[in-house]
Amino acid sequence: MKQKGSIYKTLHKWPGLIIGILLLFFGTTGIVMNHRQFFSPVDISRTALPSQYHYSNWNLAALKGNVNLSPDSILVYGNVGIWLTDSTFTHYTPLNNGFPKGSDNRKIFDVGLSPNGHLYAATLYGLYAFNPSAKRWVKFDIDTDTERFVGIDFIGDTLIAINRSHAYYGKSEGANTQFTRVEIKQPEGYTQEVGLFETMWQIHSGEIFGLPGKLFVDLLGIITIVLSVTGILYFFFPGIIRRRKQKQKPVTGLVKTNRWSLKWHNKIGAWLFVLLIVVYLTGIFLRPPFLITIANARVKPLRFTHLHQANPWYDRLRDILVDSDRGSILLATSEGIFELQNLHSVPKPFAIQPPVSVMGITVFEKFGGGAYIVGSFSGIFLWHPSHPEIVNYATGTTYQPISGGRPVGDQTITGLIKAPNGKHFMVDYAVGTKPLWHNQPFPSMPQNVITDAKMSLWNLSLEIHTGRIFQGIMGLFYILIVPLSGLIAAMVVISGYLLWWKRFRKKSVKS
Repeated sequence: MKQKGSIYKTLHKWPGLIIGILLLFFGTTGIVMNHRQFFSPVDISRTALPSQYHYSNWNLAALKGNVNLSPDSILVYGNVGIWLTDSTFTHYTPLNNGFPKGSDNRKIFDVGLSPNGHLYAATLYGLYAFNPSAKRWVKFDIDTDTERFVGIDFIGDTLIAINRSHAYYGKSEGANTQFTRVEIKQPEGYTQEVGLFETMWQIHSGEIFGLPGKLFVDLLGIITIVLSVTGILYFFFPGIIRRRKQKQKPVTGLVKTNRWSLKWHNKIGAWLFVLLIVVYLTGIFLRPPFLITIANARVKPLRFTHLHQANPWYDRLRDILVDSDRGSILLATSEGIFELQNLHSVPKPFAIQPPVSVMGITVFEKFGGGAYIVGSFSGIFLWHPSHPEIVNYATGTTYQPISGGRPVGDQTITGLIKAPNGKHFMVDYAVGTKPLWHNQPFPSMPQNVITDAKMSLWNLSLEIHTGRIFQGIMGLFYILIVPLSGLIAAMVVISGYLLWWKRFRKKSVKS
């Protein structure tokens, strides 16, 4: 029967070698992901990436929506920025002047045309107005705790824009628009709870304690890299030293390096093993299959953390829609869709809610007859607040809720295009544009748009960090990379600590 020390060594050594290589990537990409805006100017050419990241047929969230300026002048927008095209969606001219360098800075969530002709854009890093004389976008200097603006609409000549936490309104005057900030009131029966998924996410990134927390997790990322490198060195050095001795070659430098790497590998691992386990295990719940177990769970926000906010809608607003026929404002949030008579009234949840993926709503448009088109990674649906039946807009069938299962639907919707002739095209993340209830194909993605559209370093880091970059090699089995890596990493850290403690205790007893 193996002694405990031998078991700990086996569990630490061989799994540690394999997981150490992966942790080098996870540690590096995690640091990049924690500082998205800092790295936003850095892009990667998609031609240098696997084919799954090449644009084809407007896939990969290239398009989110469009604004018809005139019968033959249309703006399309999404992850590719903003482009001016014609009624046939054939010729494209970029309209991105004024946005900072980098594809992340051209990530557009909404574009709105006011009744008096002013254009506005809600982006990942701020709210912009278009200056037609200078032909460039001008960013508003808005006092806000989050620059991610996600929705734009109008009540007469009043512009309403929302970011993830607040609503802003002002008379539409282009770049001269002055805004008033509104904190949306809490709904009746409100209880201060947050999603367990969001809690896990913020613990994993450190954001739960704001910037200091993120910097501390960055340190843990660096520690992970150091442990991986020193562990790999120690794995190979004894064999190299032995072979050099057999060949009667000097090994002094190698021995010193080996001792140094082992010393600091043990010390750092022993000091921080609990915190490393927390980071590794929270990460496994951010991807399937463990994600499914927490996707709909609600918990109290941890006190004295970034999640414990006085604003009931902090980081929960997702889109806005003004419905003049109802005489109200519809607010899409991470908690469902609510109705307000005005921005200062108490929001009321709709009794009947459409299915929306945990990743958030991506399409929110009027359809007609009191119905709305709602899209997300759960699919695309026709939703009428007064009707119990919700219709799958892609198939025409009645939606049947399914408990459990994967957190995405058959269609992973990222946008909707409304042609001037009234025809609709859904935009699926995987396959791109598809006609809805007609046979007219959407024109191909032109080469000048493909060439211009790169991938941000942050997005590439996300693909590596989630394991999706291995999908082309492993197929659907790639989803097991993160959970297995997290579990193995935790096992390696625990076995390493127990191995160190056993040896350390022996040394203490002898001394």
